[in-house]
Amino acid sequence: QVKDPQKLAYVTQTTLSVDDTAEIVEALKARFPDMAAPHREDICYATTNRQEAVKLLVPQADILIVLGSQNSSNSRRLMEIGAANGIPAHLIDGAHELQSDWFSPDNTVLITAGASAPEVVVQECIAWLERQFTAHVEQVTLREEHVHFPMPRELASLVPTTSSSSP
Repeated sequence: QVKDPQKLAYVTQTTLSVDDTAEIVEALKARFPDMAAPHREDICYATTNRQEAVKLLVPQADILIVLGSQNSSNSRRLMEIGAANGIPAHLIDGAHELQSDWFSPDNTVLITAGASAPEVVVQECIAWLERQFTAHVEQVTLREEHVHFPMPRELASLVPTTSSSSP
């Protein structure tokens, strides 16, 4: 029971499953139609984009490799998408955790990474697959990310500026 349904609002964790979040928000809005929503989308753009890409590409794959930490919420969501589609899905920290017996020479392997996984880790896994299986790599880009985060004013004021004046 809610004392005053006119004074309700919701926010979501930035790394939740986009689909799960939409389902929960839909149920909340059905019960509390006047509930306030965030001023803007509060699920991380990188998380949203990666989940969308995995959902679109996983039907073409035999195995999913997700690079990211075991305690990374967004990496775990990516792995769950693969598992929900009935293919083996492995969440690993890097190429040193790959196991040859996970793969057959004719497998199509989908590789993705959690939002904070370094690109170098992805490249090391690709290199491992190329060495082990003479893998052919196809990079698929579904959405370009052109997000710029300006430096907070408090920090920018601490950075010395360079003078462009000539002597």
